[in-house]
Amino acid sequence: MKKLALLTLALNSIAPSFAEVDAGKSDMPGHRSSSVSFVSPALENYIQSAINDDLWKRPQLSPRDRSIVTLAVIISRNQVSLLPNEVNRALDNGVKPGEISEIITHLAFYSGLANATSASDIVQPIFVSRGIEQKAMPVANPTLLPLDEKAEEKRVAQANEIVGAVSPGLVKYTTDVLFHSLWLRPDLAPRDRSLVTMTSLIANGQVGQIGFHLNKAMDNGLTREQVGESIAQIAFYAGWPNAFSAVPVIRDVLDKRAG
Repeated sequence: MKKLALLTLALNSIAPSFAEVDAGKSDMPGHRSSSVSFVSPALENYIQSAINDDLWKRPQLSPRDRSIVTLAVIISRNQVSLLPNEVNRALDNGVKPGEISEIITHLAFYSGLANATSASDIVQPIFVSRGIEQKAMPVANPTLLPLDEKAEEKRVAQANEIVGAVSPGLVKYTTDVLFHSLWLRPDLAPRDRSLVTMTSLIANGQVGQIGFHLNKAMDNGLTREQVGESIAQIAFYAGWPNAFSAVPVIRDVLDKRAG
């Protein structure tokens, strides 16, 4: 028992916590860059030259938007080793703590509850270390944004036609929880909420849902150029196959809107 206690103490003394990330060092996508340089110098080179020195500096998407996309990928795929660094980078890039809170909440419904709760466990000590208090988080029941009645009527009709006969409960909760509550929460702009949703769908290969949400994203203000650059950002963090698999659906939406 004594040996076990000593071993546990030794491991705790050398293994860094996910939250132990210097807020001023947000240039490595991961909290153990020394491990990457030891195991794969080539990967370290790609991270620095292609991601940090090139991708993150491209003007087609703002640093803030890139952070929103990256956080959405990481949370959606439960890639917790990258999260501390990217939360700090997002805060440095102007993403507000309340917006990060809303991104996590939103992704509970679009990538799974466990992904969101795991992210909360990691983000909380980072917020505390930066002096961000709980009172800065969005309230549970805010005054909601106005509902677009016409668009919602069309969405409900489509949902009833496609899903209603199979799962009335899914239709009910999609309306009551997602579109009459979650999507109307004011602490994440509709355009940013759409960017988070679209990113999550691409990152997890959910191509069947991209068409509806890409149209919604562009209705909410996302531009064609921003859509294209988001795909490039997603590729580095979710893999090339997920990015390429989304392109035919995205191109179809863009072509139809242009025509």
